[in-house]
Amino acid sequence: MSLQQVAPELIGPAPFVRMVVRPLTKVLNPLVLKLAGRRHFRMAALVRHVGRRSGTPYRTPAGARLTGDVIIIPLTFGSRSDWAQNVRAAGTCSIKLDGRNYTATHPELRLVEDAQPLIRSAFSGFERASFGLLGIRQVLILAARADD
Repeated sequence: MSLQQVAPELIGPAPFVRMVVRPLTKVLNPLVLKLAGRRHFRMAALVRHVGRRSGTPYRTPAGARLTGDVIIIPLTFGSRSDWAQNVRAAGTCSIKLDGRNYTATHPELRLVEDAQPLIRSAFSGFERASFGLLGIRQVLILAARADD
């Protein structure tokens, strides 16, 4: 696995996500959280992380994919989102993806254009097209180890 270091710029969500998608999350997140990480529910993995200031444990749904020994998460709400900052501050999190639990470490921000080989190997053409529609400019890449 070759994870290059890139100086991260914190990016917020695109206007469409801020105005349309974010308000929907208040309604949809409780349902998505119940399904996140389950087998055959590709829409969302379950990211378990700890608050960087509070130490409070959190659970956040995210569109993660596994490719080789790497988990890649498109940052729909940008790298300024609390959960992404929490994971980066801690340097680790656990992720339930397709019914399996993983320890994810060494979080790294990358611009979408710099992560194209990983993105192509993990996401379908339709999913990749949605990155542009949603204004996704960064991904979070983590080294993954199955907790079996």
